[in-house]
Order: sequence, then structure tokens, then C-alpha cells
Amino acid sequence: MMHKVAFSFADGKTVFFPVEQNEILIDAAMRNGIKIPLDCREGVCATCQGRCESGSYTQDYVDDEALSAQDLAQGKVLTCQTRVQSDATFYFDFASTLCSQTESSPVTGVVTGVEQVSPTTAILHLDAGQSAVPLDFLPGQYARLSIPGTSSTRAYSFANRPSPTNQLQFLIRLLPDGAMSNYIRTQCRVGDEINIEAPLGTFYLRQPARPLIFVAGGTGLSAFLGMLDQLSETGCDQPISLYYGVRSATDLCELERIARYEQRLGQFRFVPVVSGDDNDWDGKRGYVTDHFDATALSNAPSDIYVCGPPPMVESIKTWLSEQALHQGQLYYEKFTDSSTEV
Repeated sequence: MMHKVAFSFADGKTVFFPVEQNEILIDAAMRNGIKIPLDCREGVCATCQGRCESGSYTQDYVDDEALSAQDLAQGKVLTCQTRVQSDATFYFDFASTLCSQTESSPVTGVVTGVEQVSPTTAILHLDAGQSAVPLDFLPGQYARLSIPGTSSTRAYSFANRPSPTNQLQFLIRLLPDGAMSNYIRTQCRVGDEINIEAPLGTFYLRQPARPLIFVAGGTGLSAFLGMLDQLSETGCDQPISLYYGVRSATDLCELERIARYEQRLGQFRFVPVVSGDDNDWDGKRGYVTDHFDATALSNAPSDIYVCGPPPMVESIKTWLSEQALHQGQLYYEKFTDSSTEV
């Protein structure tokens, strides 16, 4: 039996490779040209340590001077002692440049359609199935897309889970004068080829161990569509809340898709929040943090994922600090319109 394993690094690069059932992790990595820093190979020096973010594994021997009981409880592993029992993801707190063969290769995607899902948002559909290089990614990660006819690139979160046929979706905000926005509005045609550099980023879905709170700002929703696709497919026994903050109710998109998550995930709650003046909106107003329940979060620590503009991310970090809520994990991805158009 073969398992698919992802190694994610601190510089945002991710590599995927196959591991045989019960194979020592570092042996499989080296067999695939991925050389993790290594010294003793006996579970003592901790040079090869990482952290398991999802999946099942066992460890043969770990010296208590290498990893403490608290380290082990947090999922830290020594790759020279780890035997993988399922598909899994491991994170390493160093750059991928310390390893070899971790550079991502460009993949070609062919435009299969553009779907405008709100006055300010479109979904770009790409088929990367014919590329010579297979593309894989973790739900929540992003890709850097070339803009046909220019030397420019823009970064966008994947808006779907990985598929065997490499059918890809990207949620794109249509800016008044953005390079990708102008291409989408006036030049994009079915059959256009777009180069894709991926996977990128350390913002991705970890194995749920606590209730999940997803917070999307605008097209930051894209990352959560991929995560929710994955959770809908694999199942999740944890409560999931999706807060979706926009300026105007007309900016809300993919509402039918989100409604399907409510049907497929038994403990799913959707909370759209509009911050601007909108006379036609009778739902929640203000900022997302206005609608957080500090008492509930204190009683049931949650893992919080945030994808949105820097002010939203910083406001949530500030709110959590003011409420002294530190029991769960906070993962976030910041983006700006001018530099990344996520």
C-alpha cells in the first residue's frame, strides 16, 4: 500500500511524494530526492524533526532528550523514526532550500471558462490535466498564475480541493484596473494557456482536532472553498463555523455552494457579515469580531483560520489577545489587492 505524503516548509514550498505502508519516513523522502537535515538516525539528536499536521504514524524510538512529552503531544516527530500509516502532511520549520529537489516546476493550465459570481468577483476555471508535470496541493494553499500577454503574475488561493484530473478553480476579485482583472474582463478566452507555479504557502488545512472557525475576507473565501470541499469529501466530526466578511451584500458569492456544505457537514454554521452601508441587507453588520462569542471560545477552544486583507487579520489577532484566548491555534494568510490579488 502506498500513501501520499506532503512536506511543507517555512518558506511556503510544499513537495509531495509516495511512501510505502510502514516505511521509515526519511528513507522514503531520500528515495524521492528530498534530503532532510540528518545526523544520528537513532532518534537521539532531533536534527530531522518535523511536525505532523495530518495523518497517522508511529515512531520506533524517540529519546526524551530529543522530544519531550509535550512535543510528542503536539505532533512533533523524528523523521528517522517515523513510520507512516496513512496519507499525511508534515511541516518543517526551515526553508526548503536546505533540501534538494524541492523546487516547484511550472505547470500549464488551459482556460475552460470564466464564471462571474458577483459584480466584483469571477471564478477562473483551468484544466491542468494535460501538463507533463502533475500538480498537487493542500487545501488552502495558493498558486502564482501568469497573465497571458504580459510578464506579470498574480497569486490566488485554490478554490477547490485537489482532483485526479487537475481541474482547478480560482476566485478572483475584479479590480477597476488590475492586470489580471483586465485580462479576465476583456481578453480571456477558452483555450488560453496560463502558467501555474504551485503549490505555495503554509496556509492549509490541518487535521481537525478541535472545533474549526474559518474567517474569510472578500475573495479570501477561495481558500475555504477548497478546505470545505475536502472536509465534505472526507467528513469531519468537529463543528465548523464560516464567517464571511464583505463590504456590500452584492460582494457575497458562492452562496449556493456554501449551502451544499451545510447539507453535507452535520455541524456547519455560516455567518455572513456586511461592514458597509447596505439598505437591502438585513443580516449581521459590522466586523467579524463583533459576532465572535468569547465565552463559547473560552469553553470550547477552537482552531481559527483567517484569510483576508491585513487589517482583518490584525483585528482578529488583537481581539484574541484582548480576550486572552490562547488555547487554540491561529493560522492566517494576508493578502493585498495591489500585490497579489488573492
